[in-house]
Amino acid sequence: MGRRLYVGNLAWTVTDQDLLDVFSEAGKVDSSQVIIDRATNRSRGFGFVEMGTDEAAEGAIKKLNGRDIKGRPIRVNEAQARSGGAGGGGGGGGGERRGGGRDH
Repeated sequence: MGRRLYVGNLAWTVTDQDLLDVFSEAGKVDSSQVIIDRATNRSRGFGFVEMGTDEAAEGAIKKLNGRDIKGRPIRVNEAQARSGGAGGGGGGGGGERRGGGRDH
């Protein structure tokens, strides 16, 4: 199974296709995505690439970390797994509502 890589320090003009093209040098790419800010519709300066194999992921880290793409040296490392947090933080809460519709 492949590994998800974090790619940071991206120039604002880097696209998903640019990442695909560059990372294909290291092996099979399953997906590539530049993260876009919803409010501004601009790149947030980082993205993720899913490599087809662990070997391709290792090769990409070694070969591409520090590579200049569109005027900026990119940072490539293994992405950290997303987690919901130890405190159960992602849920709805709702228990703190007070007075909801009652007349006092």
